[in-house]
This record gives sequence, C-alpha cells and structure tokens, in this order.
Amino acid sequence: MLSIKDNFFETMKKDGKPDRLVNMWEPFELMPYPVLLYVMAGRERGKNTRDRWGTLITWPEGQVSGMPHVTANEKVLPDITKWREYVKGPDLVAHCSEGWESALKAQEEIRAKGKLSTVIAPTGVFEQLHYIMGFEDTLMNFLLEPESMLELCEVIGEYRCTFMRLIVEHLKPDVVLSHDDWGSKRSLFVSPEVWREFIKPQYRKIYKILTDAGVLIMHHSDSFCEPIAKDMIDLGIGIWQGALPENDIVRLQKEIGGRMVMMGGCDMSKIDLPDSAEEQIRAETRRACEAYTPAGNFIVSFTYGGPGDVIFKHVDPIMADEIAQYNKEIFGQ
Repeated sequence: MLSIKDNFFETMKKDGKPDRLVNMWEPFELMPYPVLLYVMAGRERGKNTRDRWGTLITWPEGQVSGMPHVTANEKVLPDITKWREYVKGPDLVAHCSEGWESALKAQEEIRAKGKLSTVIAPTGVFEQLHYIMGFEDTLMNFLLEPESMLELCEVIGEYRCTFMRLIVEHLKPDVVLSHDDWGSKRSLFVSPEVWREFIKPQYRKIYKILTDAGVLIMHHSDSFCEPIAKDMIDLGIGIWQGALPENDIVRLQKEIGGRMVMMGGCDMSKIDLPDSAEEQIRAETRRACEAYTPAGNFIVSFTYGGPGDVIFKHVDPIMADEIAQYNKEIFGQ
C-alpha cells in the first residue's frame, strides 16, 4: 500500500498508478506563516474590520468567513482613472521579512508526518480588483477604461509576485494554495478574451516564481472555468481545486490528458445543508467517485477553498468515509 504522499504523487502523474483514491485533503496540511498572518490580521467572527488595502470586511455571527462589503460609500477606489490617488497596497517586504521560524518548524513537523506542507495565499488578482471597487465597477472598467485597468492589474500582479517571492525565499513549501475565483457556477465573470488580456499575464509572472522553485501550484476557483482550463495548464497550475460539476469534467479530462489534476466534483448545493441526510451525502460523493475518477488525475472533494471549509460540519466526515468505503470496494485498500 502506497503512503498518502506517494499515492498523491501517482495521482498527479499523467500515467500514474495510484492504488486508491486520494481522500479529499488528506495529503495536505496547512500552516500559518508571516505573510498570511499579516494580510489576514484582525479578522474575527462577529467583527467588521478593514484589510490591508482598506476594504471593509464584514464577518457576521454564524457565517463561515468574512467577506468584502463594498458599497458606494464604502469603496476604496471610486474612480479607476485616479487609482494612483486611492490605491495603496501593503508593503509586504517591510512587514513580513522576519518571523518565519515557527513556520519552518511547522513545515518540518508536517513533512515528518508524511504530509505535504501547504500554504494558503488568499485574494488573487481578480478578487483584489472587486475588493477595492466592487463587482459592477470591475466588470464595467474592463470595457470602459482598459488602460487604467491594465495598469492596476499589473500593480496587483506585482504585489502577488512579492507575496510568492517571500514564500519561496523563506519557506519553499510543497504546495501553494492560491485563491482567485474567476467565475460563477455557470460562466466566467468576464469573457475568456478579457481574462487572457488582463488576468492571465499577471499569473504568468506570479506562477513562474513558484514553478521555477519547484513548488506545486494548487489554484482555487470554485467556478465555471471550462473555457480557460487549457490556459490554467499553460500557467503551470498542477491542481485546479474547486472544479464544480457544472463544468463538463469528463470532457475536460479527455482534453487535458493528465496535464492538470482536478479536485472537487461534488455538488455541495445538494449536500452542504443543515438537514442533509447521510444517504444524500454518500450518494453525491459516490456519484463523483464513479463519474470522474475512472479517467484518473482526479481528487473527489468538496469544492470550497480549504480543509474543513464545509458549512455544516456533519458533511465532511461522511464524505471522507464514503471515499474510504469506495477505496475498499474498488481497490481493496
């Protein structure tokens, strides 16, 4: 029987031979580190705070996480043509060049357990745009003020490059889980052409830092990304985490041909509910196992952005147990 890590790496290979399905987030273990602690400082359930860019973050009681609250009166950037006057990104080098010792120690412990040291890098380029100006302005400004938007994208892109350089220089984890949602359940937020013009060039620079260092890129986008899946491969993304079943996953598997692993596949709108029954959760998890794993290079999981992120906590262990049952039945493991 392969180790958890070796089985994962076999799943990653184009013609790999895993001896069972990877059970959701089993190979990965997240750890805090200075940049994450700095950019997420102050966020607590039940509080309103401002992030390092000045965006109001609201986190009501009973909600899973904080979200940007961008209104006409609460907008960091009211005029894209004057972005230099309003947008003051945080100086990561000044604030995050020290204090890495505990992260390095945690990384050693994770690797000693046979797991992959994984860091989460929230708020990607597209998300940062709508955090500071709202969705409506973001989408309109791509069309009405493309020159200013490209300038701002490049500034945010360089901020993310600094983010990744600090991670690589001080820690060099096994995996970076980079967040940027690029679409809704059924479409991209912008056309593929607009995405390729404004967003993709930033990620070509950002992700080159990681691929050059041998760090595996797991990109979270629980979205309809079908039209740009091959672009994601081009950017060096090893795992598309958050692959919704609204994407034609089976067709994409044939087109991708093992060049990128997809992770997700479960329709959480059907099972992540306060009253979801065990049989519902098992049925949806089993459906994803049977539909997507025969082609290989697929990890069945919920589609949210990290371990334990299900809203209703009875769901996660049942999903994991159903995958374990599938492994016993199909692989004898």
